[in-house]
Amino acid sequence: MTSDGSQPAPGLGDAASPGMGEVTATVIVNAPAERVYQAFVAWERQGEWIPFTRVRIVSGDGGEGSEIEAVTRVGPAVLRDEMKVVKLDPPRTVRVVHYGKVLRGPGVLRCTPMDRGRTQVVWHEWFHLPGGTAGKVAWPLVWPGSKVSLTTALKRFAKLVEAGRLP
Repeated sequence: MTSDGSQPAPGLGDAASPGMGEVTATVIVNAPAERVYQAFVAWERQGEWIPFTRVRIVSGDGGEGSEIEAVTRVGPAVLRDEMKVVKLDPPRTVRVVHYGKVLRGPGVLRCTPMDRGRTQVVWHEWFHLPGGTAGKVAWPLVWPGSKVSLTTALKRFAKLVEAGRLP
């Protein structure tokens, strides 16, 4: 059992276990949970709300067991995020495991229906910190940027859903 109460993803080794680098972002979307959930799992459209990022389905149909790749490019810097969709529970939960060389660890998105057709979205990631002790020492410096990036992306996502520009 992982720290969030779920079962670890088989076949993904240590990447399926939570790492020490924990980041959470939350937003309220003025749209029903079903629509919010469908917009989130429109994997290849995530680049519309995650800056500098292109997302594609590498294998599968986007459902459980599918492999997703997100490539973020800022100038000459390239960050490749490889993940596997390990659990879908529409319209509430999406679980992935990041299994790449740099980004490793589980992530979960939860959609909680609220009154007046609104949805609370919580996006939580538990990344493994690269570089042993150096990674642990650097995390307090990196964390604020990670938190801001995740929160900014989620706010952009909310605006696109509310405007009807995402499914």
